Amino acid sequence: MDIGIPAERRPDEHRVGLTPMGVRLLRDDGHRVFIEHDAGLGAGFADADYVQAGAQVVYTGAEAYGRAQMVFKVATPTPAELEWLVDGQALIGLLHLASAHTDTVQQLLARRITAIAYEQIALPDGTLPVLKPLSQIGGRMAVQIAGRLLQNDAGGKGVLLSGVTGVPPANVVVIGAGTVGVNAARALIGLGAHVFLLDHDLARLQAVDEQLGGRAVTLVAHAFNIERLCAFADVVIGAVLIPGQRAPIVVTREMVRAMRPRSVILDISIDQGGCVETSRPTTHASPTFLEEGILHYCVPNIPGVVARTATHAYLNAAWPYIRALAGQGVDAAAAADPALAAAICLRDGQRRASMSMG
Repeated sequence: MDIGIPAERRPDEHRVGLTPMGVRLLRDDGHRVFIEHDAGLGAGFADADYVQAGAQVVYTGAEAYGRAQMVFKVATPTPAELEWLVDGQALIGLLHLASAHTDTVQQLLARRITAIAYEQIALPDGTLPVLKPLSQIGGRMAVQIAGRLLQNDAGGKGVLLSGVTGVPPANVVVIGAGTVGVNAARALIGLGAHVFLLDHDLARLQAVDEQLGGRAVTLVAHAFNIERLCAFADVVIGAVLIPGQRAPIVVTREMVRAMRPRSVILDISIDQGGCVETSRPTTHASPTFLEEGILHYCVPNIPGVVARTATHAYLNAAWPYIRALAGQGVDAAAAADPALAAAICLRDGQRRASMSMG
């Protein structure tokens, strides 16, 4: 199999689609790997590392795509990259097509692309093995981001997450008790913040309450509970995920309007369209905006700036699927593994049931 690894072109995306060790393992299996010049630099991998592992360096994105039967990357292709796709090619990455621009999906369909989304690889128990480590990173980073944004010099209200003797800690509302939410809640509790954790699944809340030793206030994510908590929250973290679908809006503009001025919203669901009505995507270079007097942080690729850690983390989880796809081809690999089959959004330019457009 001929495999292409292009450089990522979305703003502040420093991760890469394959590590040098992954290249070596694929080469040992008899595959050829073409990697674009400096594609791994942001994650700390030089071209020489890839060459030593057995890859061939190419010097344009067009060539990285053009020489490949399968392209392994991180983020959804940019408009320029869509022009480099080869008809009938397989594209594997964190694609988030449910929230992608309609033109992107239409171009993938027109070129008969087979699109496989890492974030939709799902085990029988609902676990998302490739997304999980990235969600862990996102949840843990959310805490340090929230603490920074609460500072006056970042536009916040000047509240310390942990509080201090005689002064209460920040009130932080986390909506969604999945991997992101639980990792954020655990870190917030460790810092001493007052944490409210909501989810629509009572059984999930009960399990998480035991994991956290009852140190977070848990509530069912009914609209009236969200509205009540947002009214006094210093920070609201939206961490809602429905695999393969656009995130539902759970925090309305009216709820945002009722929040205290210069409070902070982190919409971690923004890569799936966002769960806060006032959200819109931002970048690491310009991560925040004010809407209704509330500071919003809506960066879709939070782990992209801890690229070394994030690249190793998600590729450790993705490796069995990468190897199966390269070695067996899409159809055989999917037939052998229902978890992988669930991640096929498009097959030869046809929509699959696993893809729901929001």
